[in-house]
Amino acid sequence: MLFRRQEREKFPYEYPIHLRELAAELPKAPGVYQFHGEEQSVPLYIGKSVDLRTRVLSHLREPGEARMLSQTRRITHVRTAGDLGAQLLEAHQIKTLQPLYNKKLRRTHRICSIALDLGGVRYAFSNEPNFRLRTNLYGLFGSKMAAMDKLRALADEHELCCARIGLERTPGGRPCFRHSIGRCRGACAGKEAGRDHDERLLTALRGIEVAKWPYQGRVAIEERDGKLRQLHVIDHWNYLGSAESLREARRIKGDSGQFDRDDYYIVARPILSGELRVREL
Repeated sequence: MLFRRQEREKFPYEYPIHLRELAAELPKAPGVYQFHGEEQSVPLYIGKSVDLRTRVLSHLREPGEARMLSQTRRITHVRTAGDLGAQLLEAHQIKTLQPLYNKKLRRTHRICSIALDLGGVRYAFSNEPNFRLRTNLYGLFGSKMAAMDKLRALADEHELCCARIGLERTPGGRPCFRHSIGRCRGACAGKEAGRDHDERLLTALRGIEVAKWPYQGRVAIEERDGKLRQLHVIDHWNYLGSAESLREARRIKGDSGQFDRDDYYIVARPILSGELRVREL
């Protein structure tokens, strides 16, 4: 709040009449828009909406954006066939172009997940080979510390043993600290079978399980808006690009690179719910 008040004092809001005509020319349809300043290379801001005109006009009435609006000289847009295409294109453009006023959707270089295997709890990272092909991954975190914090919170909630899940070292086989204060059911003290504990751990983690890619390879998610048709090409949750025909979609191959957390959050629900048509390529 203090920052916004200081911004308004330094850049007092005045309705940007010079942008009104530009905004009014935008279609009332889905897409991605960009605010441009004097510099031609990097946009000031990138956004998306299912109604481009209404969304951009709402920016013009926002005093907290006075500084950005005063710098804006042009507004450009790209139409999409729906909200999914707009979300994917917006995320891709923000990570590629790094606009000045976008704070969210910045590229995260390495994602950490909680991983379960025969050896117990481990941590897997998105820059490791075959991360996108792995199963038994839980949560998508910006750091190992964030993953450990989540695991610790689940241990508190479900009375799990911090020694058994690797959050505490206990010398000489002694029980973990939480057992001494009644917050662990005693897998570390012989009071709970290890198998029972691990089943409870799995139950606790299911709410943040990373879905397994349900196809052999690339797919295209189809969206339509009137005559506009788009096929969004996805490979193991990563967005590769969009096309207007199946022939063009099949030509989009590319290296999907590291697992992209934002792409996963955008496409997982439409793919798993079946709300949009999915074609295997």
